[in-house]
Amino acid sequence: MTLPSTLYRNGRFFSAAAPCAAAMLVRDGRIAWMGASADAPTADAVVDLGGALVTPAFVDAHVHATDTGLAADGLDLSGVRSAGQLLAAVAAFAQTRAPDAVVHGHGWDESTWADQTPPDADELGRVAGGRRVYLSQASVHSALASRALLAACPGIEATGGYDASGWLREHAHHAVRAVALGSLTPAQREAAQRSALRLAASRGVASVHECAGPGTSSEQDLASVLALSGQGLPRVLGYWGELGGAQRAKDLGAVGAAGDLYADGALGSRTASVGTPYADGGGCGEAFVSAEQAGAHLLECIELGVQGGFHAIGDAAIASVLDGFAIAAQAVGVERVRAGRHRIEHVELADRAMIARMVEFGVVASVQPVFDALWGGPDRMYAQRLGVDRALASNPIGAMHATGVALAFGSDAPVTPLDPWAAVVAAAAPRNPVFRMGVRAAFAASTRGGWRAVGIDDAGELAPGAQATFAVWDTPAGLDGGLPALLPGPDGDVPARPVCRRTVLSGETIYEE
Repeated sequence: MTLPSTLYRNGRFFSAAAPCAAAMLVRDGRIAWMGASADAPTADAVVDLGGALVTPAFVDAHVHATDTGLAADGLDLSGVRSAGQLLAAVAAFAQTRAPDAVVHGHGWDESTWADQTPPDADELGRVAGGRRVYLSQASVHSALASRALLAACPGIEATGGYDASGWLREHAHHAVRAVALGSLTPAQREAAQRSALRLAASRGVASVHECAGPGTSSEQDLASVLALSGQGLPRVLGYWGELGGAQRAKDLGAVGAAGDLYADGALGSRTASVGTPYADGGGCGEAFVSAEQAGAHLLECIELGVQGGFHAIGDAAIASVLDGFAIAAQAVGVERVRAGRHRIEHVELADRAMIARMVEFGVVASVQPVFDALWGGPDRMYAQRLGVDRALASNPIGAMHATGVALAFGSDAPVTPLDPWAAVVAAAAPRNPVFRMGVRAAFAASTRGGWRAVGIDDAGELAPGAQATFAVWDTPAGLDGGLPALLPGPDGDVPARPVCRRTVLSGETIYEE
């Protein structure tokens, strides 16, 4: 489809190439010209921006579209603060669902409860009228399941991570999750994905990295969301997280065998692989990938020309994965490893030596700054799990940036909301001020960084010749250095957040208020 050329005028443009521009011409999906409104060339259509700010559109480098859509349209448990509140929410929501449906809910976080004991499988089944219930914890690395859902998973009692209470982790969680998501019809799944992608577009996000794989979603789920890519919605770039699955990733249309390829679990469920036992429960979590396996996976990806990568949160898991990078580099050379822009997701407990190795191997860190905003600092969930010192050392995103690690910011939605400005703020004002980075650098990681993380280097900036992928914003708090004012001033007042008015992907408007 050929789009009409469009002149956007009477705006303010965040552009290093044309910092004084007030107008921009878009033709054939690219920026053809930028300059003063009085000098603007003719176009098929004209959009008066009314003084609004135009920036590169955001890229969310880690999402789960189906879960995000289900959470947005369904049972949001992020606000419950007790087992009783959770049960009441399930009871009310279950009445809106058919007797044979699965009740999907997400976002409960027991670390915010005075009594951190969740309801058991029998209580869930009772309030849900016997329905199957699947309630993913905020980290999506554990879930509560009703007795009816457990019964739909024969042999689950012998699976790692099973607990008779119905609070399941890792392999047992993957089993019930597969049943819960498998209960969706193709139409329901597509509706949830569309909902998530429309929400992303309304937040100024023009592209998302869908992180799929065994235990996370399914091949059908990935195929469904990839089919929606760019169809009046954000561009979807898929990852298939399966060890030794490089060829499968190519066959599925994914850009890499990476994303949620689990080297470990999550801090919230005490399954991230850590070198020092958890402060509030003992044990060192779960390790799923050895250095040798990581190295072999990377070599397979290099041979087939796809990105490789891993989910690694705990320091022990990150160390094993980086040892795998060293094995691959010894086999094919450091430069060939670096050329692949391979990824590690989350990277929450990395020390200076690990960060230096990431620079050495050209690793892209796909990170979620809002994790720190929600759970970091001396008095939140990470401090419960790790102790205050380790909590304050977590999510060293600013240190990665200062050392030269390539960054791409994401939400891991629905783990945190699709709110890219929140990620910028969280990175610029982290719980530990030692890890601060500038707003401009954080914005770059949320925009250009996401494109570069998938090998696309001609997007993420406003310049003639670049892809015309941008967002238009009302900025009620004004501007600071060309971007919206985001950080509290000396009086402590929090500025009003920008409001998206339009999102454009390669010249096509995918959202307009």
